Amino acid sequence: MTTVACLDLDRTLIYSANALDLRVPDAQAPRLLCVELYKGMPLSFMTEESAAELEKLGALATVVPTTTRTPEQYARVHLPGPAPRYAITSNGAHLLVDGVPDPAWTAAVHERLAGCAPLPQVRARLEAMSGPFVLTLRTAGLESGPGFVYAVVDRAALPAGWVAELADWCAPHGWRVSLQGRKVYAVPVPLTKSAAAREVLARCGGDRLLAAGDSLLDADLLEAADAAVRPAHGELADTGWTRPHVAVTAARGGWAGAEILGWLREHSAPPMAG
Repeated sequence: MTTVACLDLDRTLIYSANALDLRVPDAQAPRLLCVELYKGMPLSFMTEESAAELEKLGALATVVPTTTRTPEQYARVHLPGPAPRYAITSNGAHLLVDGVPDPAWTAAVHERLAGCAPLPQVRARLEAMSGPFVLTLRTAGLESGPGFVYAVVDRAALPAGWVAELADWCAPHGWRVSLQGRKVYAVPVPLTKSAAAREVLARCGGDRLLAAGDSLLDADLLEAADAAVRPAHGELADTGWTRPHVAVTAARGGWAGAEILGWLREHSAPPMAG
């Protein structure tokens, strides 16, 4: 049995200092491995236990980082072990093969987005709705390629109903909205992690798809998997999202990373003979 394991990155596999949420005295905290620098400063971490579990998982399955990060943002992340052959970035807009966007996949995504409002129109709407609570507005994607828009916001100053109003406008235009931490994403409906995951599964000749993720943008990926796991934190936890084939960790925050990887490893192992 050939298994492909698609893992969301932020708050599933890797954690910022704030997202670690270890909730123990410093003397009892786990040792951490820095896996991302930004402008020369440590940004994202894994526990050493998670790093060991990731290498064990890599021996049993094709591990595919699967993220809303752009290719440039993903390139900052250096996971333990060999570099993954495949990575899914920009919420499925780009399939990286040995670190390079696959042109055939990019062309296929372009075709699927034909019925959606163009990205500049959605960005213009976000700009029109912006106020002092929007700290930054960014377009994610490669030049002339598919992508999405996101706003970095001040959560404390975010007006009640603002996200819902944006979602109501986006829905008939073929886009969906997700609030993750300090970021509000507007993403074309056909732009999914699950479609890219199925492409990787086909290219690998795989017959089993495992997945892990914490946000609403991960829901379609978890739905598409044969078996999946999510942490006890994040958007999916906050909304009570669950499915019969989706496990939930006991741990929260950075502790959940090792539990997720251990679960994936157990479900990647070949069945016992007899």
